Amino acid sequence: MNINWNTELYCLIGDPIEKSLSPEIHNYIFNINNMNCNYMCFNVEDNNLKQVLDTFKILGIKGFNVTIPHKIHIMKYLDDIDEEAKLLGAVNTVKYVNGKLMGYNTDGAGFVKSLVDSGISIKGKKILILGAGGGSHAVSVKLAQSGVKKIIILNRTIEKSKQLAYNISNKFKNIAVEYDDLKSFSKYTDVDIVVNCTSIGMYPDMDEVPVDISTFSNETVVCDIVYKPIKTKFLQSAEANNMEIVSGIDMLINQAILSQKIWFSVDENMFLNIDEIKGILYDSVELK
Repeated sequence: MNINWNTELYCLIGDPIEKSLSPEIHNYIFNINNMNCNYMCFNVEDNNLKQVLDTFKILGIKGFNVTIPHKIHIMKYLDDIDEEAKLLGAVNTVKYVNGKLMGYNTDGAGFVKSLVDSGISIKGKKILILGAGGGSHAVSVKLAQSGVKKIIILNRTIEKSKQLAYNISNKFKNIAVEYDDLKSFSKYTDVDIVVNCTSIGMYPDMDEVPVDISTFSNETVVCDIVYKPIKTKFLQSAEANNMEIVSGIDMLINQAILSQKIWFSVDENMFLNIDEIKGILYDSVELK
């Protein structure tokens, strides 16, 4: 990596950001496209968020991604927000333009693309969403936009699942929406797709699962937006029950490519080959 006075800096902010794969993806894309850019990670606590954003403006950071727990909270500190991100209710990508921080969201589109790429039909399906944080907001609303029949939101704090369910109902009148607490999941197993949008099962707590997957039909498609490990215990349990699975690594790569499309105003097809990026990540010993 050749860093010089003209190198542009891009980054990820969140808490925690240890073991993030985002630098591997973005720096790989920069390298194959001969771009004089570098991508780093910064651990940012919630009470320092505004100060960090002000510093980014001063330094002229060209763009950055946002992860847990800042995807919703950051919205009040941005100068402008894309209509899609407003609709999704969370921001995961920010671009610095003419002295202003502009918020976008590529999570929802990245997740839906991972389903489409796997040949999974979405329209008219019943979806169970586990969790009600920023990732859940983006995924749920994008699924609603894609024409699902019903969305059920379960969260450990029922007030959060209630609020997200209300937001979806208010924006999409033709979609049935329910909500409950996560402990009540056994009442909602008659679904086509279940998506873990919590951090349960994420490294280093890899022995945890959000719900008992054996209570679902083996026709249910099981998705996890957690990408480390690539196959969470949740996905491993689904595979053991002969269920189709979609790993969070697909969404991670898709949303990263879409972020770069925003930063550089180019077609995301310039950044392929996705399979090669995935191969690099799969070869990481820590992820096996």
